[in-house]
Amino acid sequence: MSTTFEIKVPDIGNVHDVDVVAVEVQTGDVIEVDQTLITLETDKASMDVPASVAGTVQQVHLKVGDKVNEGSLIVTVLVSDEAAAPAPAAESTPAPAPVEEVKAVEVVAPKPAAPEIPPAPLSKGGEAKGKAHASPAVRLFARELGVDISQISQGNGRKGRILKDDVKAYVKKALTEGITVTGGAALPKIAVPDFTAFGEIEVQPLSKINKLTGQHMTSVWLNLPMVTYHDEADITDMEAFRVALNSEKNNTVKYTGLLFIMKALAAAMQQFPRFNSSLSSDGQSLIFKKYLNIGIAVDTPNGLVVPVVRDVPSKSIKQLALEISEKSEKARAGKLTAADMQGGCMSISSLGGIGGKAFTPIVNAPEVAILGVTKSSMQPVWNGKEFEPRLMLPLDLTYDHRVIDGAEGARFMEALKYYLGDVRRLLV
Repeated sequence: MSTTFEIKVPDIGNVHDVDVVAVEVQTGDVIEVDQTLITLETDKASMDVPASVAGTVQQVHLKVGDKVNEGSLIVTVLVSDEAAAPAPAAESTPAPAPVEEVKAVEVVAPKPAAPEIPPAPLSKGGEAKGKAHASPAVRLFARELGVDISQISQGNGRKGRILKDDVKAYVKKALTEGITVTGGAALPKIAVPDFTAFGEIEVQPLSKINKLTGQHMTSVWLNLPMVTYHDEADITDMEAFRVALNSEKNNTVKYTGLLFIMKALAAAMQQFPRFNSSLSSDGQSLIFKKYLNIGIAVDTPNGLVVPVVRDVPSKSIKQLALEISEKSEKARAGKLTAADMQGGCMSISSLGGIGGKAFTPIVNAPEVAILGVTKSSMQPVWNGKEFEPRLMLPLDLTYDHRVIDGAEGARFMEALKYYLGDVRRLLV
C-alpha cells in the first residue's frame, strides 16, 4: 500500500514572494529524506528546502522563476506505507532553519579559536566518507570564499549536514591557526626556514600590542576595499601662526602642527558626514555618528597604539595640546586603558617627525577613513606670476570604497586643504 504526501514550503521567516532559483527534482525521481527539492533566494539570503519524506515524485508543482510563500505546494510524493510507518510523527515534517542572511565572512581580530570541527564519520569499513554532505547553495558559498568543502569533515546541521556557519568557522580557524584554505582565496601559512643554518640569531617574542595590531590590520586588509588619495596642503601661513604662538611670553604649551590638523580634519568631517560613519555589520546600512572623536596613532616601545581624543570640535587648540601631551605620556608608559582607545570616528597617522613623502595608512575599522601625514618641505609654487617658496604638507587619505567613492574622497581632501591653508577659516 502507498499513500500520497504533499511537501510544502515550510516557515521561511517573515519574507514573502520568495524566488525559486533552482528545482532539483522531476516527476518520477526517487527521493530520500533531506534531499534538496528546491532552492529559494531573496535579495539577502538563499536556502534549500529538503524533502521531509522518502518516496517517488508524482508531480512537481513549481518551476524556476516562480514566487512562493510559506505553505506553497512543492511536490506530491508517493510514499509506501512500509517506508512511512517507522518515521516518528515529529520527524515527518521538519521545518528547516529560518533564512539566514548571506554575508561576506567578517574576519575580525581573533577571539577564542573556533571550536574544532568533528572528524569525518567513518563507514563500516573504518574509512572516512569522502563526500561532504552539503546543499548546492552552501557549496556555492564555499566556492565563493575559496574553500574546498571536502576539507570540512562534518557540519553542525541535521545528520552532519554542512551549513554556511560551518564554512565561516573554517575560514576563521584558517586565519587564526594558519590552515591553508584551498581554492581561489587561499590563506596559506608562510614557510619559515631554519635561520640558524645561515648564522647566529636572536628570538624576541612579539608584544601583545604587536600581536593584536597585526591581527586587526590583517582583518581590515582582507575585508575592506581601500583606496588611498595623495595630495599636498599649503601650510605656510599655519606654520607662521604656530611659531608665533610658541614664541609668546608666558606660553606654557607646546603647539604642534598636529593640533591644527585635528581641528581642520574635524571641520572637514562635519562638512562630509560619511567620513564620520561606519558600515553596519550586515553591510546594508550606514551608521552616522553625532559625536566626533579623533584617534591619534602613537609610537611606543611596545608598538603602535591609538588613543582617542573626544569632542574635538568643541575643544580649543590649547585644550587639545594638553590632552594630547597627557595621552601620549600614558601611551609610552603603557598606562592607557581600553576606554582611552575606544570610540574613535577617524584616525590620524603622522610620520612628520620622521620623514617621508607619502605612504598608505590602513583604515582603523570600523572607522571608514584614516589620514596619513608626512614631513612638510619648502617647494616652489607658481602663484600665477612667479614661483614663490611655500611650505607644503603631504597628506594621504585612505578610505573604505564601499562607503566613500573617489569623487567624495577628492572633495573631502580639498576641504581639508582649504582649512589648513588658512586656520582662521576654522573660526567661521
